[in-house]
Amino acid sequence: MLLTQETKLEKEPKSGTGSPHNVLFADTLAHDVKADKLHEECGVFAIFAKKGVAVAQAAYHGLIALQHRGQESSGIVVNDCGLIDYHKGMGLVSEVFNKDVLKKLQGQAAIGHVRYSTSGGSVNENTQPLVMRYIKGVLAIAHNGNLTNAMELRQELEHRGAIFQTTIDSEVIAYLIARERINSHNIETAIQRAMTQLKGAYSLVVMSPRKIIAARDPKGFRPLCMGKTEDGAIVFASESCALDACGAEFVRDVEPGEIVICNEKGTRSIKANCGETAAHCIFEYIYFARSDSTIDGISVYESRKAAGMELAKQHPVDADLVIGVPESGLDAAIGYAEQSGIPYEKGLVKNSYIGRTFIQPEQNQRTSAVRLKLNALRSVVAGKRIVMLDDSIVRGTTMRRIVTMLRDSGATEVHLRISSPEFCWPCFYGTDIPSKEELIANNYTVEQIAEMLDADSLGFLNKNSLDSLLCGREIPYCSACFCGEYPDGIITKFMSKDDKYL
Repeated sequence: MLLTQETKLEKEPKSGTGSPHNVLFADTLAHDVKADKLHEECGVFAIFAKKGVAVAQAAYHGLIALQHRGQESSGIVVNDCGLIDYHKGMGLVSEVFNKDVLKKLQGQAAIGHVRYSTSGGSVNENTQPLVMRYIKGVLAIAHNGNLTNAMELRQELEHRGAIFQTTIDSEVIAYLIARERINSHNIETAIQRAMTQLKGAYSLVVMSPRKIIAARDPKGFRPLCMGKTEDGAIVFASESCALDACGAEFVRDVEPGEIVICNEKGTRSIKANCGETAAHCIFEYIYFARSDSTIDGISVYESRKAAGMELAKQHPVDADLVIGVPESGLDAAIGYAEQSGIPYEKGLVKNSYIGRTFIQPEQNQRTSAVRLKLNALRSVVAGKRIVMLDDSIVRGTTMRRIVTMLRDSGATEVHLRISSPEFCWPCFYGTDIPSKEELIANNYTVEQIAEMLDADSLGFLNKNSLDSLLCGREIPYCSACFCGEYPDGIITKFMSKDDKYL
């Protein structure tokens, strides 16, 4: 495409004395394996370079590095002296792009996106970046996060005549920017004015005919960082691992409420919505981000390792081996082993080539679904008392299957240690956490959950110990999914008469 500048589990009371019935759990096993894991939101990437640099190839490499943040769709938009060209589609980055496509995407700047639908449907129309043509030219935008006032803004825009082509928050943001641009001297001022109307989480990369602009919401819910290549190209990405993938050196994180503008004259920064207290998502460190990323000055690997060490202090156990569930459970397992003195071993092997989707087995073969992604190393776990680390338990279905797999492979004991507190609340900022009634921790005690999962013991990270994930740094963070204390009190907007969330 080418545009020109002109142109549910059955409930049993937590306080009850009766033991849970594992037969209730069996009904949930028909769920997709992925249904029991939180999804990875989205990832954004942008580059502004000198002429002659293969910006689409750089964006491709960056999106490959961010693939863990979204596997439903991907896209790249390039700008060549005001001519905007793009390619996007459903599927993994490697499925959407090939050499011929990338070769056609020539320009001085590019923005890219990988998506998982935390809001809006999983359809091609919602694939990002969005490219819009309006009175001032062409605007392209890629967005990570969820707006908490998206519905109100959409209704207001519709009443003023706006016609929406998608069901995603990003189009609302694009409309606001376009509307503000009509009465603004430049695109960055329009973005600054639009940000005063936005609530919730948004890390943005925006392309105009002559600029790349990166912006982060005032609370800094979602990560966004900036880098620079040897030839002077400026790069923005959701995580620093994407900078490494395209040969850029990390410069700094984009600050909460900051707007960074890149053009041929260089870079400059302005602030929007100053004065709000930041609230970085703590779950980025627990699960979402890649281990080799650094977010807001904290190594994700060191953060997860620290959580494992803290778990060893809080929930010690006599065992022979410590193992982790790939990928995010591995770092915590290393920390647990180091603190406890119990040897660390590779007890589970992950199939890295299964892709985003696969043919589901029949219901009577559903246990094999998890075996397509994970398999136990029988020679390691047989006859051993195992401590297994993972990042979280949502509904519990996948964890039950893994425990069963370990026992079938000869493990004599399986002790579960979770490097996050119990999930008890939904998230409105871009994390795909199920409704409160679907979260297993809201329906059962820790002891009951352990029995349902066929584990010998179960220990969660104490929610008062989340500071240990910050590795000695003092930064404000959001942990509403664990404690129900939302940074902006947004939960009151979503209260329903049937007490769906509360």
